[in-house]
Amino acid sequence: MKIDHLINTEFRGCISVTQENEPCFLKAYGYADLPNKVPNDIETKFATASAGKVFVAVGILHLIETGKLNFNDRIGDILDFDLRAIDSGITIEELLTHTSGMPDYFDESIMNEYEELWIDFPNYKIRSNQDLLPLFINKPMMYERKRKFQYNNAGYVLLALIMEKITGQAFDHYLKEKIFLPCNMRNTGYYELDCLPEKCAYHYIYDASRNRYRTNIFSVDAKGTGAGGAFTTIKDIQLFWQGLLSHQLLSYQMTKNMMTNHSGEADCYGYGLWLKKQGNDYLSYFQGSDPGVSFISSYNKEKKTVITLISNYGDDVWKLHKAIASALNQND
Repeated sequence: MKIDHLINTEFRGCISVTQENEPCFLKAYGYADLPNKVPNDIETKFATASAGKVFVAVGILHLIETGKLNFNDRIGDILDFDLRAIDSGITIEELLTHTSGMPDYFDESIMNEYEELWIDFPNYKIRSNQDLLPLFINKPMMYERKRKFQYNNAGYVLLALIMEKITGQAFDHYLKEKIFLPCNMRNTGYYELDCLPEKCAYHYIYDASRNRYRTNIFSVDAKGTGAGGAFTTIKDIQLFWQGLLSHQLLSYQMTKNMMTNHSGEADCYGYGLWLKKQGNDYLSYFQGSDPGVSFISSYNKEKKTVITLISNYGDDVWKLHKAIASALNQND
């Protein structure tokens, strides 16, 4: 597959294209460790920011399929802490579909930089879902629940807390047991930034004032939560799609439900997946962006292609994804 010419020589990260689970293109670019000139490779573990919401969604849907949760269950009936002004009648479905109206700690409609969160609240304190509660628990509802779609990070933090309450396990342990190990995703997990395992990339932000790169260790949560922050490899993402689409993780009907539009119009959303109208169906994808982190992975049902791009320098993976997808269409 000739797509090399589409990739800017300055891209840093990994790119994978598969069709019917067969690799068509797989390459790594740039450095995982810039000062020591350690290159990225296809075994490098990258942070994925909000992309981790798809794992939380699958975990919740599994609990629903096994009868431990229901789409209509109310958060006030499950969580055992004071929700303050947050509507206790918000349902699991509304959290999954970003229609809850609950307050968010990082409202992407009014905030531009995730780093802004840590000016007054040290990011090294964020090592569990519970640790994020002070950032939104005292805020008022943004709008009445079910009134509209608005992407909400805090909603997925509550989903992870609900997962922990129901299972009695840390949410990342539960996801490892129900998703990562069954899919053989042995290089995926939620790691603390000050205790990373081998083969993890550093993630870099360009500092214009000093004309150099710095790492993002003071710019993101010290450990991922239900809102995102999983580390993974380009190969593990392919294994996740295979497990999901072969109904290894969820039943056929629940997988179909997950990939059905439940909210949004121009930007459509299923359960943990973004959806883009394509003919009579949808392109399913999940994505993430943090300082020094950019990620997108999509599945085209008609062509049975998966395109995944990860960058540890925050490169524009969306523009490149669009170019690669367009090139694949032209090759038909």
